[in-house]
Amino acid sequence: MRRGSAFSCRCFGLAWRHNASLDVLSLGRDTAVNLGVEYDAIVKKMLVLAAVLIAIATALVGPITFFGLIVANLSYQFFKSYKHSVLITGASVISILALVGGQWVVERVFAFNTTLSVIINFIGGIYFIYLLLRESRSK
Repeated sequence: MRRGSAFSCRCFGLAWRHNASLDVLSLGRDTAVNLGVEYDAIVKKMLVLAAVLIAIATALVGPITFFGLIVANLSYQFFKSYKHSVLITGASVISILALVGGQWVVERVFAFNTTLSVIINFIGGIYFIYLLLRESRSK
């Protein structure tokens, strides 16, 4: 577990160094290339880092299907910004609060009769349906 945590911190640090480039990448490939960003290299590096971080998280915590959906969308809703430094920090705080709060609910409310992944998947499913309904109303 220590190695996984240390390795994930290193990967997160590598990704954090590309914050400014990620903001430019969100403008689109042509604009990013015109602004001097090595688009293909950074995209490949970020995909590899994302795959490694997801693999480590799944190995340490277990599969939690809707967790990424919940955290990413809540981060976009709470922090009305497109800066990746704000969104990543906010998503990290939200995910920590969700995991700690979810574990508290499992221990105190359900007396260990269920797992955290069941609670997060239940709430994530409801939130996913809410997002679908909100999008269908906006069209």
